[in-house]
Amino acid sequence: MFILTDMSIPKGLSLRDPLQSKLGKSIITNSIILIDEIGFESFTFKKLALKMQSNETSLYRYFENKHFILLYLVVWYWNWVSYLIDYNTKNITDSNKKLNIIIDNFVDATKENPSIDFVNEKLLHRIIIAESAKAYHTKNIDEENKQGFYKSYKSLIQKVADVILDINPEFPYPHSLANNLFEMANNEIFFAEHLPRLTDMKVSNENYEQVNKLLKYYKSKMLD
Repeated sequence: MFILTDMSIPKGLSLRDPLQSKLGKSIITNSIILIDEIGFESFTFKKLALKMQSNETSLYRYFENKHFILLYLVVWYWNWVSYLIDYNTKNITDSNKKLNIIIDNFVDATKENPSIDFVNEKLLHRIIIAESAKAYHTKNIDEENKQGFYKSYKSLIQKVADVILDINPEFPYPHSLANNLFEMANNEIFFAEHLPRLTDMKVSNENYEQVNKLLKYYKSKMLD
């Protein structure tokens, strides 16, 4: 069962813990739905309040602005992928096989989590593909990093880098490769769907098999 602890989500991301109230969970649920529907640029607290049939002022009791809502969702996703990796590789001793499973989770982390009914992982995955870079490609990233907002991502990348070093202890760029595999999964899907001349990948109906094959080819060429 996937349960986020206080250590998983940095407290500074929200003014009040949204997991501790019905309204807070509704903010998370409806933010995912609305960002997926209209995009982050068009997303506002006013539109979110209308969708929730709530008071806009009450939303500001939980999040300072929409940037922190998006970053909250992205941090949630990083934790979710990390959990999937732990769960799906717990009995795997072969590091090559383990890295292939990690790539599977990078490309298609849409498995529903029945223990948390207020987060739609499939919609969240689509948001990560289309919007996640906007959460950390910002002028405030250095200050946010000092506050620990990216700890989950660092932990995720370290987890993958450790597997890479198990495969090839002499490989000089384990963190760079781990990060590139994760970012490539999202970028290649995004390019295939929106800027097809930037990629050789073809995706349709959320079938990302070609992207999966590309990442495993890249991984094998880098590590063999």
